[in-house]
Amino acid sequence: MAGKGKKSNFLIQGSILAIASIISRIIGLVYRIPMQQVIGDGGNNLYGTAYEIYNVFLLISSFSLPLAVSKLVSTRVAQKDRKNAYRYFKGSLFFAIISGLAVTLIVFFGAGFFADIMNTPFSYYALRVLAPTLFIVAVMGTIRGFFQGLGTTMPSAISQIIEQIVNAIISIIASYVLFSYGAKVGAVMGDQKNYAEAYGAAGGTLGTCIGAVIGLFFISFVFFAYRPVMKRLIRKEKKNPSESYRRIIRIVIMTIIPVLLSTTIYNISSVIDNGLFKAIAEHQGYSAEVFGDMWGIFSGKTKLLLNVPIAIASALAASTVPTLAAAYANKDMELLRKRIHSAIRFTMLIAFPCAVGMGVLAGPILQLLFSDTNTLSAQMLSVGAISIIFYSLSTISNGILQGIDKMRVPVTNAIYALILHVAFLVVLMMVFDLNIMAVVMANTFYAFIMCILNHWGIRKEARYKQEIKKTFLLPGLSSCMMGIIVFGVYKALFMLLKANSIATVVAIVIGMLSYAIIMIVSKGITKAELETMPKGNILIKIFEKLHLM
Repeated sequence: MAGKGKKSNFLIQGSILAIASIISRIIGLVYRIPMQQVIGDGGNNLYGTAYEIYNVFLLISSFSLPLAVSKLVSTRVAQKDRKNAYRYFKGSLFFAIISGLAVTLIVFFGAGFFADIMNTPFSYYALRVLAPTLFIVAVMGTIRGFFQGLGTTMPSAISQIIEQIVNAIISIIASYVLFSYGAKVGAVMGDQKNYAEAYGAAGGTLGTCIGAVIGLFFISFVFFAYRPVMKRLIRKEKKNPSESYRRIIRIVIMTIIPVLLSTTIYNISSVIDNGLFKAIAEHQGYSAEVFGDMWGIFSGKTKLLLNVPIAIASALAASTVPTLAAAYANKDMELLRKRIHSAIRFTMLIAFPCAVGMGVLAGPILQLLFSDTNTLSAQMLSVGAISIIFYSLSTISNGILQGIDKMRVPVTNAIYALILHVAFLVVLMMVFDLNIMAVVMANTFYAFIMCILNHWGIRKEARYKQEIKKTFLLPGLSSCMMGIIVFGVYKALFMLLKANSIATVVAIVIGMLSYAIIMIVSKGITKAELETMPKGNILIKIFEKLHLM
């Protein structure tokens, strides 16, 4: 029963963070709709480019901190050494302050240089507004990692939702106000369109900064409320020798570097895509406005929608690392393998139906959310939908390898995948002239290569092989059947009602229900597995009343 309880708690904590991530992504999706209507595809291009530059520096400075801190803290807590767990947190916080401040200054004063490199000079304004967020997120991420290392994701989850709500409100208001102001500035400068879009994009990034400030205030309040409890627990433990801060900083850096390298290489592909796509498109004779708008559709619609379900894998990976690190530190290989199995299986249960559903309903979803009837937009989302499966699997497998202390493996895998990705993208653009569709296909190819390489890594390092039937085959087949049902329901309702919004929403709901029913009937998911999931007992009662279980 203890093992079952641990497994259940592991999935529950991961699910809490996953639910918070999904809520945050949905909020992000909702506020981008009115913002998109204000700043347009051109403004989306500036906004997306500024974010890609920001993300690179976020990766370099602090993106890996929550994961590294949670791993170090959970390992010490598992060894009944809360005193040094707390010291590792303080050492990490010091590192976060220094690195966060350094990159904030670099981005703020180098915004013009970075914007020019990306062939998008008007993204300068949005990037400057984003710069202080790097420092705020570094500190906030360290505190989140501390709580995740203690085995609770609730503070991180709540702060994430609060941060995104504030972000949404400020972004909508600020983008509208600054777009109008930018239009006035542009009228004086003789370039009304570009200045309006640039200031509007900067308004969108202002929401990110202020949202991060509020999120930091909340999680800091929780931390200071919990600190007396932590100190009381430390006093009750046996006296362990204090590790020196010099040693702590060294271990923090040695833990962060491989995580930083793997996450940077893993995520930097979008920046490379941006630069390569625009350079090649310009060489092929496309105007800056045309390729800018195409990139705006890709970053502001396609990637935005695809990242919603991928967030589940990211959240589960964040909760997987500390739990695997604790099992690995205690040399409990049975528990380790059970958690690897649960993490991958749970991720695939969600990824498959999301990929199929988004692929089948690409056009209707874009029309529902963005009033976008552009054929190219629908093609991009439909083709890119399969990447949900590969990105989800590669993200969770990255977390697994980091959790079992095989930090270098994801780094090496990401380098190989990135090289192949760049070559594939260049061939698709230069030889086949697929323009923005080449970026969509190359992203899918990159994630697929990462899945293959990470699978080999887990098999070798953990001596573990994921079973195929219940993890991949049944969810995949059930999702395909669901896709047929969803397509039929949408077509029938749209022909009958001529209302895209009603047809799309009803088709999505029926799709969710049909997937669940098919999975239960085919024994793709069992009663015992549902019991380990959040609110699993409620689902069991519902299915039993329907005589499905």
